[in-house]
Amino acid sequence: MDTTLRNQKQTLEDNKLAKRLRGQVGNAITDYDMIRDGDRVMVCLSGGKDSYGLLDVLMSLRRHSPVRFELFAVNLDQRHPGYPADVLPRYLDGLGIEYHIAVQDTYSTVKRLIPEGKTMCSLCSRLRRGVLYRVARERGATRIALGHHRDDILETLLLNMFFGSKLKAMSPKLVSDDGAHVVIRPLAYCKESDLEAYAELRQFPIIPCDLCGSQDTLQRKQVKQMLQSWEKQYPGRLDNMFRALQNVVPSHLADRALFDFAAVEAQPGPVAGGDIAFDDEPVASTAPISITSVKLAAR
Repeated sequence: MDTTLRNQKQTLEDNKLAKRLRGQVGNAITDYDMIRDGDRVMVCLSGGKDSYGLLDVLMSLRRHSPVRFELFAVNLDQRHPGYPADVLPRYLDGLGIEYHIAVQDTYSTVKRLIPEGKTMCSLCSRLRRGVLYRVARERGATRIALGHHRDDILETLLLNMFFGSKLKAMSPKLVSDDGAHVVIRPLAYCKESDLEAYAELRQFPIIPCDLCGSQDTLQRKQVKQMLQSWEKQYPGRLDNMFRALQNVVPSHLADRALFDFAAVEAQPGPVAGGDIAFDDEPVASTAPISITSVKLAAR
């Protein structure tokens, strides 16, 4: 294949990737009524591939959307040692977008409170969230947009099942824990691999996420590896898992707060949606699920 033809093929693939991400974000916004006419959307920009991709795609959608909304970016400089404070301002100045860099030394607070060797992510996240809520209030944001994608949502689902005894993932849209803000996740339909490829295509100036010396828990890493292994062995499995989150049948779970099991009685005739207790449930694929390749760490 000559260079010209190879470049043309790569350009076509790059355009398909950008179009796919715009379509997925647009569909998520529509499906969950994330952004309305007149909204002022605060995009939380960490300097990682996901938040860069989120801002880039939202800016593209805004240019062509019939819904009028404002965008501004916010980054929190937590005073991590070695943090390149000039990277984001330079990038955002080049975009010509409104932005705000909030400076607060949460790093020292976390280091003081968390014993050496323990993960700092949970406390750091809570402190960061508080600062972002304050900035959203001060700058008149009606929506707070976070960069969590499909894979983040599925990882959280399994972590909550395995270690929290909850059937709970990340919501595409919710009210913040202080009740004052609507938080949205427009990347909910997007694959992490697509966002990685898009970051490379767009040459985002990525800021490392490990400047604090702490990383996500071992459990999250292992769940991520398990999901990646499943997807490699059985392509499409993660799409099916995500669709399952959109197709919940409370009567076939066991939560008494979601379904009135006490009211279940025999009926004189067939019942729509009734259980086929003695039949195998039809499934799209008979491929077995294997988790033996990944051993989840116990608490």
